[in-house]
Amino acid sequence: MSATGDAPKTEATDAAARLRGQLHGKTGRVFWRSLDELTAAPGFREAVATEFPGFARLMPEVDRRSVLKAMAASLALAGFTGCEGESDEAALPYVNAPEFMVPGEPRWYATAVTLCGYAQPVLGKTHVGRPVKLEGNPDHPATRGGTDPFLQAALLDLYDPDRSAAPLRDGRPVTWAEVDRALARLVSLLDGTGGQGFRLLTGTVTSPTLARQIGAMQSRWPGARWHVFEPLAEDGPRRAAALAFGRPLDRQPALEAAEVVVALDDDLLGPGPHQIVTARRWAERRRDFQTGAGDSRLMVAEPVPSLTGTRADARLVTPARRIGRLAVTIAAELGVGEVPATGPALTARERDWAMRAARALAAAGPRGLFTVGPRHPAEVQALAFLVNARTGALGQTLRFTEPVAALPPDGPSSFDQPTSFDQLVDDMAAGRVTALAVLGANPAYAAPAGSGFGEAAAQVGTIIHAGLHVDETAAIAGWHLPLAHELESWSDARAVDGTVSIIQPLVRPFHDVRGRHRVLAGLTGILPGGAELPERAWVMETWRQRWGAAFEDRWRAALLAGLVEGTAVPEVRPDAVIDPPVVADEPVVDGLSVVFGPDPTIWDGRFADNAWLQETPKPANKVTWTNVIGISPALAAARGLKGGDVVTLSAAGRSLQGPVWITPGQEADTVSVTFGYGRRKAGRVGQGIGYDAFAIRPHGEIWHVEEARLQATGAGRRIATTQAHQAMDGFDFVRTVPPDAQDISHHRATPGPKAAEAERARAPTFYPVRESGDGPSWAMAIDLDLCIGCNACVVACVAENNVAMVGEDLVAEGREMHWLRVDHYYEGDPAEPRAYFQPVPCMHCEQAPCEMGCPVNATVHSSEGLNVQVYNRCIGTRTCSSFCPYKVRRFNWFDYTGDDPEELRAMRNPDVTVRDRGVMEKCTYCVQRISDARIKAKIDGRPIGDGEVVTACQQACPTRAITFGNIADPDAEVTRQKTGPRNYALLEEANTWPRTTYLARIEDPGETGPGESREGSEGEGAG
Repeated sequence: MSATGDAPKTEATDAAARLRGQLHGKTGRVFWRSLDELTAAPGFREAVATEFPGFARLMPEVDRRSVLKAMAASLALAGFTGCEGESDEAALPYVNAPEFMVPGEPRWYATAVTLCGYAQPVLGKTHVGRPVKLEGNPDHPATRGGTDPFLQAALLDLYDPDRSAAPLRDGRPVTWAEVDRALARLVSLLDGTGGQGFRLLTGTVTSPTLARQIGAMQSRWPGARWHVFEPLAEDGPRRAAALAFGRPLDRQPALEAAEVVVALDDDLLGPGPHQIVTARRWAERRRDFQTGAGDSRLMVAEPVPSLTGTRADARLVTPARRIGRLAVTIAAELGVGEVPATGPALTARERDWAMRAARALAAAGPRGLFTVGPRHPAEVQALAFLVNARTGALGQTLRFTEPVAALPPDGPSSFDQPTSFDQLVDDMAAGRVTALAVLGANPAYAAPAGSGFGEAAAQVGTIIHAGLHVDETAAIAGWHLPLAHELESWSDARAVDGTVSIIQPLVRPFHDVRGRHRVLAGLTGILPGGAELPERAWVMETWRQRWGAAFEDRWRAALLAGLVEGTAVPEVRPDAVIDPPVVADEPVVDGLSVVFGPDPTIWDGRFADNAWLQETPKPANKVTWTNVIGISPALAAARGLKGGDVVTLSAAGRSLQGPVWITPGQEADTVSVTFGYGRRKAGRVGQGIGYDAFAIRPHGEIWHVEEARLQATGAGRRIATTQAHQAMDGFDFVRTVPPDAQDISHHRATPGPKAAEAERARAPTFYPVRESGDGPSWAMAIDLDLCIGCNACVVACVAENNVAMVGEDLVAEGREMHWLRVDHYYEGDPAEPRAYFQPVPCMHCEQAPCEMGCPVNATVHSSEGLNVQVYNRCIGTRTCSSFCPYKVRRFNWFDYTGDDPEELRAMRNPDVTVRDRGVMEKCTYCVQRISDARIKAKIDGRPIGDGEVVTACQQACPTRAITFGNIADPDAEVTRQKTGPRNYALLEEANTWPRTTYLARIEDPGETGPGESREGSEGEGAG
């Protein structure tokens, strides 16, 4: 050491510095994952702490609550049986096996789960009567097999140990016989008054059967009313259509036809019931663009980074209050209305961006799409509709249908009427409600703080709550009725395009529960056939009335296909009935702006008890197990705040406390908060985590609040984020090509019958070169130009491979077990950076360092090119993890599964080994699926066909960004991808010859921001 304490420089360190410089200069690009990387170069201790966070504290602080949560996260299923629940003999050892049930042979059922009332069509895989995996339905016209994290995690909700298992009265268990007697007395009273004083509150209803039952209730009781409460419903477009066209309509953006999309704070690709459909449509356009068929440009203006903004060619960071002025400016430039003389003018950067957007829309004409987010005033959204009518996009890239969801009679039929829920609260407060039945909703938690629901509920004599959990609303209700999960009940529902799916059960109910149709029938006294009528009879009756004599054939066809053909809501072509609406001037504010939004993994809190979703890193900040208060780098610097500092956020006369997270690309004076946390009754996994953003949300459909205050408390807390975990040493993780790049010679593989052999010629190696046999040679290509970072692949991998959840404390230690991660990189100025997503599974290297380093030969190479982990040989030295340059191997520190009861093991995939503690785990390319395809092909006496093996991550992806197959087949899709000009290997300087490669993202260097070009990337191709 020198006198100053610095390590002396040597030739070796100089050589290392020169090598790093050469690698850095390879692309001229600098990617970073956290702001710390930009402020200081870490020393040895800091670098070790970043790569191995657990080293920072040798003894992890894991308390009893965390252990219980981790056990629940590992799918504890105690208490399957109920007083009246039907037993599931398939879960018991066979004495007399059911006919046609073959152990080891899965059975598939086409059904659906719902999100905010809208059907997410699925194919459910069952083993000996137990559901073990959900996949998208490829035959559905809207989703075509795509999924999202919520759909993938619905399976865990079915097995949630904290689900409500029996009816309650005032918090004590009762029998369904007692419930039926009480309901009969209530029905008798309401029959005498024509239903006067009775209110039914539901979430969004798209089920034709449920809508039919509600209609029958209103016919029987003219004085009863039905209301809808969907806490994060984005009804703005429907209200805007009522303003622009004189009637409420649903917008259906046709992104597959849009060559230019200008989105003002509209997260078209973001989470929610529309994500699967819009992501698929956007990917279709992007895929056509890749082949030279038209353009694909996306321009986004927003205050808080979104998934859509991450994919934008030109992203403008602007406050939410300025979206209206931007819309007016673009509209005026296209000949719709005028820019008012009053109100703050746009800045030079904002005006430049608006002019470029207007020119792009004008040039695209009918192939352009102009949208305003559903969380902005109806007048602003209506103005966007009129712009699309002017450019000819109406009916082309922007289509409308009649509302897919059933609308309550007292709901808004125009843009300026109060919501259905507002009317209910007013009636409750005025004493006009004597009995309230809440079916599948939780207003006691999710209603805005200013709505007055809690105070009004005290004025209601009888409250009956029916739901999956004993939640906050159940706590204030006199009666609680447990509902069956959708995977164990009969129903129907419409997808966002209106196509109906018949929901059929995959398993008999685990608990003493009833389906929503039977519960509603009991509430209304409409019980044709008696109380014991099977629930499917209500669904069958709906379609028997529609199909008549053809019912039997069409019913069977619908069950087999998972959808009812021809039920998509037809498109309508409305005519504008108003002149351009007057958009209110931007308010002059003093203070910060608060932007509310759904949590990307917990949504509005309904998934708070789902450990798979709790431990899924949120796409932008990779935070798990809590929500944070997002602030900009500029605001953090001005207030002296760092990530994890606890602050008090005051807005609209209310306040909350939570930890801050510094978000690159967020508007300087904007604070972002998300809903779904701060649950008071949510089960052992989700209760008491994070802050409750509903507590400061004002009354009404308000998504933005001005004049907020942020005050540091002096406290801090550790945030369990994976953003800095598994950091690789390199510089060119994500590569890009300009749109006109057709020949990137230094990254074009030589086409040939065996792409793997062609790739071997890239660089010499000390490893023995393995020759390919006559069998398949498996490989994967991931198209970064199609990935939106939605995390569907991550949750699908967890479900398929029995990956254990470890809990918040161990995630903070860097010990998460996910076999697949989605890295999030930034480039450029933290105030307005470019953002990139990169899924990273095991690379399955041809020349794998992990195989060289393992002392017991536990990690080996198969004849088909897979890097295989032999768990029984592993002794836990973790040498392979140290040798892996991609940081994709996980060490199982604790035994999360050894003490699980027999019931628990029913949900696990029986084709995948459940690992004990002390072994390394990693992606296997879903080798169990390869084996299954191999066996079937051998029985048929044929080779495995292209596309026959689909990995879990590939199958889940809504944009089809992942391709897997046999590169020994020259006609395979994966071979075509790997021999294309955009193909490159991650960290190819490590010379590991990975089987997983990437297709470079296509982006225009001149479209990085308002009037700016990115330096150093012109003509840089994939490298």
